[in-house]
Amino acid sequence: MASTFPDLPIFRAIASHDPHSTAIIHSRSARRFTYGELLKDVEDAKVKLYEQLKTASPESIGGQRVAFLVENGYDYVVTLLSIFACDSIAVPMSSSFPAIELRYILENSEAVALLSSRKFQDKAEETLKEGLEHIPKKPLLSIVEKRRHGSGHDEVQLVHLPMKKGGMMLYTSGTTSRPKGVLLPERVLTAQAQSLQKAWEYTTRDHLLHVLPLHHIHGTVNALLTPLFAGSTIEFLFPFNVDAVWERLAAPFLADGKSKEPITFLTVVPTVYHRFLSSYDNLPDPTKEAVKKALAPENLRLNISGSAALPTPTKKAWTELSGGNVLLERYGMTEVGMALSCGLDFKDRVDGSVGWPLPSVQVRLVDSESNEVIPLGQEVDKDGKEREGEIQLRGPTIFEEYWRNEKATAEEFVEADDGGGKWFKTGDVATRRIVEGAGQSGQEWAKGPMYFIRGRKSTDIIKTGGEKVSALEIERELLSLPQVSEAAVVGIKSEQWGQKVAAVVVLNPAQAQTGKGGKTWSVHDMRRALKDKLVAYKVPQELKIVEEIPKNAMGKINKKALVKEIFGADA
Repeated sequence: MASTFPDLPIFRAIASHDPHSTAIIHSRSARRFTYGELLKDVEDAKVKLYEQLKTASPESIGGQRVAFLVENGYDYVVTLLSIFACDSIAVPMSSSFPAIELRYILENSEAVALLSSRKFQDKAEETLKEGLEHIPKKPLLSIVEKRRHGSGHDEVQLVHLPMKKGGMMLYTSGTTSRPKGVLLPERVLTAQAQSLQKAWEYTTRDHLLHVLPLHHIHGTVNALLTPLFAGSTIEFLFPFNVDAVWERLAAPFLADGKSKEPITFLTVVPTVYHRFLSSYDNLPDPTKEAVKKALAPENLRLNISGSAALPTPTKKAWTELSGGNVLLERYGMTEVGMALSCGLDFKDRVDGSVGWPLPSVQVRLVDSESNEVIPLGQEVDKDGKEREGEIQLRGPTIFEEYWRNEKATAEEFVEADDGGGKWFKTGDVATRRIVEGAGQSGQEWAKGPMYFIRGRKSTDIIKTGGEKVSALEIERELLSLPQVSEAAVVGIKSEQWGQKVAAVVVLNPAQAQTGKGGKTWSVHDMRRALKDKLVAYKVPQELKIVEEIPKNAMGKINKKALVKEIFGADA
């Protein structure tokens, strides 16, 4: 008997891998599932889902939105691929969201079905209990079968799909407005995965430890779809726990852990690397030694940081702990997947840079003041000052539209003057320059001038006294101070300056006291510490010390909300 799938690149790739090789591991239980078992289970789930979708939407199945609430692991992968196999649009939702937010996603996406694991059944039922007034028909609720053992494997038959309507819809974090549904057709997801596979050189030998949320592009494309394309092994450790990650990384290098394979690929956000480093000293001595071996370049092939700016002290501390491994920074967002990346050679991982355009990605910088494109080779103005511009992107990796929101879609794209298709306006500002010694590795895409993110056009570029200041640059310097463990730099209203620079910080308890009488570190201490690191107008004029800076699941801060909360609505 043959399993039948639409002839899509993701299924062609999975079917081409050794059916006996390991695709997915549940880290805590050590349960393993092969690529052959994965396709067989996707086939079974697809048949069941197809019948449900015919009931929910008899007029058409292709392109229908299917929302799902399933914990990270094998069942999640089976569910996602079964939706693709039905040529439908997968809408992953986070179990950490309250029911009211999940209800918004169901209504906005006009989902015809909600798939839930037993673990999240109560939340799914709570979400559907209230009336969904903005869609004509309540989504059909279906419980996803728990698979503890793979069900063997069949021959695979791929069939032509005349109309490809499937894909994924991810929701923005909603830091500037209500979350928008970002439509990523199958062809876009394929282009994103193939671009990363070429740049980061995933192989069947890679063993990736997955600890990321799966309703974000980082966890879905970088750490799930791309390794599936490559035939890598993905090991899910869910829910995330710092000590559990240390134990798993160390296991192959401990006397009693030889049955575990070394992790070769780790990708997380900067706050997680910071948590790793903060907790390392509390590990038992044998685990510490094993961790150092696990992180060494010869074992951990690739360690990636993204979704937020990486503080230089964190990067340096990781290199010291790992015996020379250097974190690779990259730049991306929900709408575009990954767009820029540093190279695989350590010399191509330059502090503060997110590297070069990834394969198939076109990038340009557009001057925020004049709205003129900054040509290559003209990154410095007549006064010798680096020119800043908004990053604009185009190519096969760019999303199609904000779901049924023509106005928002139109506002974020700008017509090209070369007939090559519209450019997407990211809202992020960057500079670009040649870095001596970088771009010589031979990776064909990793060459030329490198990009340096200055921040969000709306929140991270502060205009004070006629000067433009990058909040990210100041945050890097603040985080280099021993007294500061977390920092957010914002602009607040000022009659004299237009905006003035302000810092919100979490202090390092061991360094928080200073001066006679054990006084707490103050704005004067901060300014004194920064005066030799930053030009005067960049040094924050105000300081607020807090216990915690709120962040979303990807370690990002909503700075507009932070300003209101800390400095008041008028700020």
